[in-house]
Amino acid sequence: MLKNYDELSPIAIDCLQEVGNIGSGNAASSLSAMLSKPVIMHVPKVQVLDYQSVINEMGGPEKVLTAILVTFKGDIKGMMMFLLEDAFAQIVVKTFMGKDNIDVIKMDETDSSAVKEMGNIMAGAYLSALAAMAEFTVAMDPPSLTVDMMGALMSAPMTTLNDVGDKVLFIDDGFKIDNVNVDANIILVPEMESLEILMKKLGVN
Repeated sequence: MLKNYDELSPIAIDCLQEVGNIGSGNAASSLSAMLSKPVIMHVPKVQVLDYQSVINEMGGPEKVLTAILVTFKGDIKGMMMFLLEDAFAQIVVKTFMGKDNIDVIKMDETDSSAVKEMGNIMAGAYLSALAAMAEFTVAMDPPSLTVDMMGALMSAPMTTLNDVGDKVLFIDDGFKIDNVNVDANIILVPEMESLEILMKKLGVN
């Protein structure tokens, strides 16, 4: 029985890397269809990191980001959080609302809803890829959107699932839209029992 993410073998990490590749590809396709423009996804990198390392990777505790949090349930349970830089919200709001140079901290309800829906579509595409690979059924709860400093945003995974210790699966991801590189990193926190079931289903001991 896995006790924490540190016990994942290199083969298991490689397997999660492949899940990340397929999930990112699905997310890019869905995002491209909604924005009606090409979206080029970067090759993701999966790491097991502690909370402070994630904060450092994202630019420090005071870096302001847009976070879209999704919890999932079904054959596997857990949460995932997309961490999106300012450029993502700018592109979405400009595409759908025709607004330039918005202040993401002061987005109105309509702007926030558009950004949240894009995150919801990306998360759905990602989880659908995971479910298809493992032949699982996975359902998502409605997403929540928060714009805040990175240090505050990390309180969600720290308190939502405290049975996995101080580590998370960090997927270093991103994409290019309109020749603009957009970081779109993902924190994936499946419950340990769910992660073990997933590994077995994918043939990894």
